[in-house]
Amino acid sequence: MSARRHKTVGVKVGKIQVGGGAPVVVQSMTNTDTVDIASTARQCLELAEAGSELVRITVNIPEAAAAVPEIKRRLLDAGCDVPVIGDFHYNGHVLLTKYPGCAEALDKYRINPGNVGHGERRDEQFSTICKVARDHGKPVRIGVNGGSLNQELVMEKMQENTDRDLGLTSEEIINDCMVLSALQSTELALENGLRKDQIIISCKVSRPNDLLAIYRDLASKTDQPLHLGLTEAGMGAKGLVWSSAAMGILLGEGIGDTIRISLTPRPGGDRRDEVYASCELLQALGLRSFAPSVTACPGCGRTTSTTFQELAERIQGYIREKMPDWKREYEGVEAMTLAVMGCIVNGPGESKAANIGISLPGTGEAPSCPVYIDGQKFVTLKGNYDELNEAFRKLVDDYVSTKYPKRDPALARTESRTPHAASKLRVIA
Repeated sequence: MSARRHKTVGVKVGKIQVGGGAPVVVQSMTNTDTVDIASTARQCLELAEAGSELVRITVNIPEAAAAVPEIKRRLLDAGCDVPVIGDFHYNGHVLLTKYPGCAEALDKYRINPGNVGHGERRDEQFSTICKVARDHGKPVRIGVNGGSLNQELVMEKMQENTDRDLGLTSEEIINDCMVLSALQSTELALENGLRKDQIIISCKVSRPNDLLAIYRDLASKTDQPLHLGLTEAGMGAKGLVWSSAAMGILLGEGIGDTIRISLTPRPGGDRRDEVYASCELLQALGLRSFAPSVTACPGCGRTTSTTFQELAERIQGYIREKMPDWKREYEGVEAMTLAVMGCIVNGPGESKAANIGISLPGTGEAPSCPVYIDGQKFVTLKGNYDELNEAFRKLVDDYVSTKYPKRDPALARTESRTPHAASKLRVIA
């Protein structure tokens, strides 16, 4: 994508830079009980393996704050240096002062100015968190949320709208208050000793059009790095479509330095889905490359067999499984393209356009599967589903090992923005 990036200050979160011209950073949040140290450390590792470059955890009670240093220690012992962010609401000023080990172990603090306190206590308690961040040399995210916006500010602006007959809608007033809260809180953070290169801002709402209006306004008024995302995006297709509709536009306009797609998981669902979604969005826009992309047709009356669907799903899963190793071992493998197509209409053409592609037979076609490598027919595969899957995976493995140069082991860790793979890491129970 050629869109000019919104110029922002660079903020270091652990070893990751956010803003300042750095690539857009993917982040996620655990949904484990932080007091459960083993589960939280394990999920942090899984999210890092999936591509999350920042991981946020809930710090809501004393026991959670006390658990943070051990969670961080287990991650480091397992070989994972993914930055860990503490998510604070209501009592962050208490927890960060009473548990200095927590304050030191975290790589960043998330502050919600809408629920840090009321009246004069709000500024006092917000300032306390900022001073802890200052003393420990930690960055903060000032995260304004539509669902927990400072109601005193909203009522003040509603009254001003009435008194001055400004004619603003309630949605416009709330959007203005979101931006105003973020900017006022940033000024207060600076007054309390934080530097500009320690502050990230977000103004998250649940409706795409409001997100567009708010972030366009915010980007015109600050050069702080911006964390982008719909809050409470929802489940499944709704969460994916709504998030992509808003964030894709903003990222296309150069707005956004770090993103999260806040999907509601199904009961027992995989928390990594939100990471995969963020990576796919950035890759679709040409802003980052995380893993080889798989092109697959949607199917039609020509493709009554499910073989191409099953093969596409297995190949996608195989890539996710292998990618942590490939990315450490081979340079540029994340840009590889694959195609798994279901019939003769678009199958050969899409397969030729990919680095490696297979065109499976549609209904009534001869039971043969031509495979194309870099635009040239390489082999024709035949056999049942398991045989095709095994043969195609071997061709993919061979392509990776022969087409992409080996990384220098000494440089592999520093060159990769994605933390080490959880499958190769060790969680100490």
